[in-house]
Amino acid sequence: MMEKMNGLSPDLIIHPGETVKELLEKNEMTQEELAIRTGYSAKHVSEVISGKKNISSKFANALEYVFQIPTDFWINLQGIYDKEILELEKMNNIEAEEFSVLNELKDIVRYCEANNIIKTSLNKALTLLNMRRFLKVNNLLSIPNLPLQQVAFRGSKKTKVNINILYAWKRICEYLTEKVDVKSEFNKELLKEKCQEIKKTMFLEANEMILELKKIFSECGIVFDVVHNFAGAPVQGYIQKRKDKVLLCMTIRQSFSDIFWFTLFHEIGHLINDDFSNQYIDYCFIESEVEKKADNFARNQLINDYDYKKFIEKGKYNISTIREFAKKEGVKPGIVIGRIQRETNDYTFMAQYKEKYKWVSNI
Repeated sequence: MMEKMNGLSPDLIIHPGETVKELLEKNEMTQEELAIRTGYSAKHVSEVISGKKNISSKFANALEYVFQIPTDFWINLQGIYDKEILELEKMNNIEAEEFSVLNELKDIVRYCEANNIIKTSLNKALTLLNMRRFLKVNNLLSIPNLPLQQVAFRGSKKTKVNINILYAWKRICEYLTEKVDVKSEFNKELLKEKCQEIKKTMFLEANEMILELKKIFSECGIVFDVVHNFAGAPVQGYIQKRKDKVLLCMTIRQSFSDIFWFTLFHEIGHLINDDFSNQYIDYCFIESEVEKKADNFARNQLINDYDYKKFIEKGKYNISTIREFAKKEGVKPGIVIGRIQRETNDYTFMAQYKEKYKWVSNI
């Protein structure tokens, strides 16, 4: 993931675990067998070989018995690696405060490693340098000064925002969508026509729903994806207008499907209302007439306002009547329940009938 730099390159710093790996291949020995022969766990051996754990003096002594290579060799090899890491930190002007930022991003780092976005290391300096490159900054401390106003967010107003995590989440969205081609330029009129088709996808199984949404949005010149959410970045939806396409990313941070669908149509509302003709407008966690207009669009797209008022005026609604009304409006019952909850401020109302989306994660 890292390019060569002047002086000492991260690519040339080899963890001692690589030598262990080469010896295993030479001796046609598995990691499991080495674990048995050294008396260490298979997990320990695996982490040494992958560079996530250093070679201790005791493990070095065990390796001497297995490979007939002196303990001092392994200790010296580890020492050379440690010295090169120190030189690397000095050369790249890594500050202690930058490691604090890296620690804030620990969940982002784990996600990026699990999804082969960056390569991590036991040594934080190498991980930090890889995160610098992925986040496209020379120093992680510069993140708060970057122009996040170039995008529009929709998220919780109550949850504290960590600007470092928020920026990193945005960068993940860009990474996941930057190589995706769309069928045409952004087409607002076509998007209007597709709203009912988009709405119908809520009846599909979750993964099939996402695939169908990607297809529909692509026809409108929009790259769509559902992206993993992280504590510190309380984002539910995000749009960014670029030269060649529009990005629309969603999370399932609050899990309830009614929140997902309301947010999705809120973002569509911004695009249809031309709120994003200037990509430097910031709608991040603020109240405004523009936001209210997008909210109204979302409400009316999901459930017709006139129909909803007539339904509420009857005053006798239970799960049977809600299901009947939801079917008439072409939505799932949870959408109707969610609207009643919001407008009555009673979030316990029939909560057991609301559908949730669950993120299946590999981290």
